[in-house]
Amino acid sequence: MFAYPLLVADIGGTNARFAVVMEPGGPLRPLAQLHTGSYASLVAAAEAALGRAGDLFPRSAILCAAGPCDGRRIKLTNATWTIDGPEIADALSLDQGLLLNDFEAQALALPALPEHGLRDLTAGLAAHGPTRVVLGPGTGLGVAGLTEAAGRFVPLPSEGGHVDFAPMDAAEAAIWMALERVEGRHTAESILSGPGLARLHRARLAVAGGESSTEEAPQIVERALAGQDGECRETVVLFLRLVARFAGDMALTFGAAGGVYLAGGILPRLAPLIDAPAFVAAFADKPPVAAFAKAVPVRLVTTPDAVLYGLAAIGRAPERYAMEWERRLWRP
Repeated sequence: MFAYPLLVADIGGTNARFAVVMEPGGPLRPLAQLHTGSYASLVAAAEAALGRAGDLFPRSAILCAAGPCDGRRIKLTNATWTIDGPEIADALSLDQGLLLNDFEAQALALPALPEHGLRDLTAGLAAHGPTRVVLGPGTGLGVAGLTEAAGRFVPLPSEGGHVDFAPMDAAEAAIWMALERVEGRHTAESILSGPGLARLHRARLAVAGGESSTEEAPQIVERALAGQDGECRETVVLFLRLVARFAGDMALTFGAAGGVYLAGGILPRLAPLIDAPAFVAAFADKPPVAAFAKAVPVRLVTTPDAVLYGLAAIGRAPERYAMEWERRLWRP
């Protein structure tokens, strides 16, 4: 189905990462990580990435991008690109291609993740069902599920990051009053993302009566990790507690007895600050269904190129994946 060399790419609102697999079962060969905003289109970015590799002409491509997927087309949620599969195939002279939502691809990558790229937050808990969910904050907040039926993996894409997100107690309610709304709403993504972390920091400082902040997420994370700023650290602790609560909600929504996987651009960086017992306690605080939540394994994905390995796995054995191939493949 997918001829080689196979180009794989993970396209986010901030960064676009490209790699190639030269033959079936071959190693993943990184090409480039480019800034999405520096290129007019995906084709321009792909040509730049391929140009760095010399005389490399892929015959197929499997790409994922941060936005809702309509068959062969994705409009990035947090960037200007519109990605059209058949147009890419024509521009790059490809025999075949496939386009996925970024967290749909993250979900499909779960079976291909190496154990050394995972950190268990719930020691001793094993999967006890076929359905898993993966979520993660970055430029946005992605959520997707994966289940298995008749020996095939079935992705469950979603826009779960855009659900409303409410405070749980009086302290959080005060922060919510000061929290900037996005398009009139407090959503999970408006709080649990890179821009959301900055909003949360400003709101928390406003409630505490401290000086206002112009710091963005990278600076907040850096200062919290370095121990240079107690306010940044307190914001990150709150952020992680809210991520845990949302992750527990998604475990219930998907019935994810197979586990919840934490990915994205921010959480792996915050790994040193994740207090596993505190995180799991917030995750499982779900009466009257706390017993279900407490039995769900929670794992942090620490492999930076996890989704690219997953895309390569699809190219290697597409028959393992139940998808609407006729509607989604770029070439008939």
